[in-house]
Amino acid sequence: MEPPPESQTKIPPQFCCGKCLTLLIPLLGTLFTILFFEYERITSLPESTSFLSGWLTEINIDSTPYLLWFLLLPLFWRLRSPVPLQDRWGSLYRRWFDTFQEGASSEKMQTTARTWLLVMIVGMTSFIMSARIGADPLPGAGGAVFLSDLPPAFHDEFSYRFQAETFLAGRFSYPSHATHSELFNQMHVVNEGRFASRYFPGTGLWIVPFQAMGHPYLGYWLAGAFSAMLLFWAGRELGGDGIGFVAGMLLALSPGVALFSNLLLAHHPTLLGLMLFLFSFLRLMRTGNKKYALFAGVGLGFAMICRPMTAAGFGFPFGVWFFWSLIKKQNAIKNQEAFFVQSTMQKTWLVVAMGIPIVIAGALLLIQNRAITGRLLLSPYQVYNDTYTPRHVYGFNNVVRGKQHLAPKMIKKYDTWAKNLTPSLAWENQKKRALASLQWTLGLVPLMMAGLYFIVTWNRQSTPRKLIFSAIIMLHVVHIPYWFVGIMNWHYVFETAPLWLLIFAGVTSQLAHRWQQSHRPWMPIWWGGIIAIALFVAHQPMPPFWKTSRLQAGISEIRFARGRYYLADQIIKNRVKEKQALVLFQQSESDSSMDFVDNHPALQSQILRGHLPKTKQELKEIIKDFPERSIYLFRVDIPPNQWRCVPIIER
Repeated sequence: MEPPPESQTKIPPQFCCGKCLTLLIPLLGTLFTILFFEYERITSLPESTSFLSGWLTEINIDSTPYLLWFLLLPLFWRLRSPVPLQDRWGSLYRRWFDTFQEGASSEKMQTTARTWLLVMIVGMTSFIMSARIGADPLPGAGGAVFLSDLPPAFHDEFSYRFQAETFLAGRFSYPSHATHSELFNQMHVVNEGRFASRYFPGTGLWIVPFQAMGHPYLGYWLAGAFSAMLLFWAGRELGGDGIGFVAGMLLALSPGVALFSNLLLAHHPTLLGLMLFLFSFLRLMRTGNKKYALFAGVGLGFAMICRPMTAAGFGFPFGVWFFWSLIKKQNAIKNQEAFFVQSTMQKTWLVVAMGIPIVIAGALLLIQNRAITGRLLLSPYQVYNDTYTPRHVYGFNNVVRGKQHLAPKMIKKYDTWAKNLTPSLAWENQKKRALASLQWTLGLVPLMMAGLYFIVTWNRQSTPRKLIFSAIIMLHVVHIPYWFVGIMNWHYVFETAPLWLLIFAGVTSQLAHRWQQSHRPWMPIWWGGIIAIALFVAHQPMPPFWKTSRLQAGISEIRFARGRYYLADQIIKNRVKEKQALVLFQQSESDSSMDFVDNHPALQSQILRGHLPKTKQELKEIIKDFPERSIYLFRVDIPPNQWRCVPIIER
């Protein structure tokens, strides 16, 4: 490829002034943030540490590598000479560049063999990433025990598994134990006459077939792969294979998304539903085909029975646009697409097609409510809060309001963990969620630059892209009135990850076109370096500069709890030899992070687990009422190296 003539190397006037600011503002805003993080890091170094050694060995992976790369920005900006090997690889580059189609139309959106190949690459990458994390070995187990072999890490995971086991038996709930229901209380499980998970049914339904196969995590790996593939198709609606591939691959390689695919939480089933909704809605906007309205309704409906608040926040901007477009006169809409030029009857069918799955999902929630609580409008989630954790209610002043409704069965150590939500705490939570969502999705610097560029070029962005950015905002807004910042500071806004990556892929496309027109052939390489740094620090440690990657830090966090639960399982397995036994756990009165009482909902297992009663009289009654079972005491309120499972009475 020949270098541009001298007369063409000058920056066209339209790229000066206002358009230069649209690039300068994101760069300076991001650079200021990098310098702020570096300043905090430097000022926190011990006085005994020399500046240079401290700066090099205590690297902040969110700022230091990017600062060094930013120092090279002027060089990349000023270089106008062709990139080496451009002649050899020019045709390949041009074919790849052509996949970024700003303003994709039906004529440009023909599906080819290359499209399907890219989709499969995205899906396989996601699955391999998830499986690789699941195959992380447990230290000290001789390489024979892997992360996916261990028990869950969080209370919520046990409850979702409990729900799947209940559904697997063809029921919404089991009856509570007739005489000692409180003995078998589990975290996030309602035990007031009916024994059932507090959570909405979608996640348990997704887990059921994989639980039956004995590998529930496989369902999450597949959900992650399907979500990445659907994100590819959604990105393709925004601007061709290039945007779809960048967004889909980055979701597949996202450290946070891959990590959460190994947690039995509601996020991945919800993500799958939302990605089906997003792709279908974007295709509906372009084609007006009512089958995509149906698919969008199915996706949003499934997300609704997994995480209703998340589904509402995600879908709100699209819903506003949808109903606005139905009532807006055609001649008032510029650049009419297929959706807008339909008749009133056709639009009515779109509403019906999208609405039916959502109505069915709502009906399923009501049916579950009736089956567990006896009332259509009273959910198990609400019953659990009212009975066991009154301070954990949604909204501001949750602790103040909760104290007015303290219940006798309140789980004190867990309930009193709640903080009172004030505007200042809500602001701190939002800052942490925003930061963590960028860090765990891809990286603070690349997503911040893309977000700032998107904001300063808002008027030039297409309606679908504006809706995507608005969905990010709404997902944060709907979770403002909750006091807990979230698992790893971001699980409440986990579903912003694919939206951020669509914004990033779209901005990448826009910048690539801009730099091509202004003859900056080296700037795409600089931008690619930003992506490479983000992925490298997320996945690869580099001692002594940074000792662990972001992904490995997350794995270590969940492996800690899983290792404790696994240790307890092994002690019970090796100590309890009777066919029928009841293990009573003496747990910490102050630590609510772990709870070892976890049973099959039918309470018919050979080994049952229960809470150690507070009085000797209660213990005598338990021994009397379980005559066929040996009774064991397991103290987990002491250091793990002292854990023992000792018999109280053997039968």
